Amino acid sequence: MSSLKRLLAVAFMLTLGGQPLLALDENPLDLFAGCAGRLSALMEHQWLFGDSRAEITEQQRKLVLELLEATMQPGEERYTLALRISAKQAHAVLLTRATFNDDPVDAAWAAEQAAMQEGSCVAFLLG
Repeated sequence: MSSLKRLLAVAFMLTLGGQPLLALDENPLDLFAGCAGRLSALMEHQWLFGDSRAEITEQQRKLVLELLEATMQPGEERYTLALRISAKQAHAVLLTRATFNDDPVDAAWAAEQAAMQEGSCVAFLLG
């Protein structure tokens, strides 16, 4: 995909239906890097538990990685990787907390937080 097509795709994804999906001060690079990390954690969690939705998550992750690549400028690779790793680790903690928690209230809270974050990451893919 050419750079112009990628940028147009990103612009379209960020304003689906005329409604902006990003706050004016939110950086698309941060959004896509965070979502790539979160979806990576979710995909690995799903693999561990034999969840058939892992294939769907893998495809969503690939699309987010394409958007990330389209928004990343030369020299931002380390910054982007750090964001991805941080988001992946934080999301894995939420998923673990939701799955292996002795406190059902806290487990439900963690599951809800994880689901909300995952939902916001795929919302712009579902145009």
